Amino acid sequence: MTFEDLEPRPQRGANLKALAREDLELYAAEELNERIDALQAEIERSKSAIAAKAAKKSAADALFNFRR
Repeated sequence: MTFEDLEPRPQRGANLKALAREDLELYAAEELNERIDALQAEIERSKSAIAAKAAKKSAADALFNFRR
């Protein structure tokens, strides 16, 4: 067991909340563009996860409706 095991896990969404509170005045324009690129990549990743979950749900619904 390490000390890391004893630390509480961050709450879900805590990083996103911290990101939203960050002072953007400290960033240069190029850094802000990089930030936007990273956020857009995260949006696409989230959309892919949503699509995958919807596909699994549709497959499960089809399976259970097939048996009726």
